[in-house]
Amino acid sequence: MDLHGYFRSSASYRVRIALNLKGLEYQYHPVNLLKGEQRGEAYRALNPQGLVPALINDDGKTLTQSLAILEWLDETHPQVPLLPADPSERARIRALAYNVACDIQPIQNLRVLKYIQTELGASDEQKVEWIRHWINGGFDALEMQLAADFDGPFAAGSAPGLFECCLIPQIYNAQRFGVDIARYPTIEHIADACAAMPAFEDARPENQPDSTL
Repeated sequence: MDLHGYFRSSASYRVRIALNLKGLEYQYHPVNLLKGEQRGEAYRALNPQGLVPALINDDGKTLTQSLAILEWLDETHPQVPLLPADPSERARIRALAYNVACDIQPIQNLRVLKYIQTELGASDEQKVEWIRHWINGGFDALEMQLAADFDGPFAAGSAPGLFECCLIPQIYNAQRFGVDIARYPTIEHIADACAAMPAFEDARPENQPDSTL
């Protein structure tokens, strides 16, 4: 498989974690978002949205949208599941993951931040305040959801899955902008459990080849 992504992209980070958890090999192809490579003709031929990641599977088909990729990985490589077997539990874990991937992260996306600065005139300080506001609000709700019936060490019990693939990149982003994760003890507990696993360590942005470019 071939993964086209950017080292600091939360969506790319999610897919790297999932591939690692499942023990799947892939070739990594950097797409420099800061240089606008995602808008170039070559990349738009892969993903007309001009977003990362894009995963080329072994059949040569291009998959886009990180959550769709994670679900495809779980359906085609079920040996290390990302979702619980019980339907109600699957729905609960999906809801937690979507809280991060659909509600918290998109409004901190690079193209959103560029727009509020270039088109709406937000300063650097206002941009950071925007980011912190939405992360803290989202994490306030997420902490309550998790703490209600948390048995640990992960959201679904003894193994990480779809939720952790989404949570850890969001924590990385939160820490970049000075959000105090200690305010959220259940979230922090899950993050600590993930940090001890090579699948998460190897997926970290600073461990990607394009982090030094």
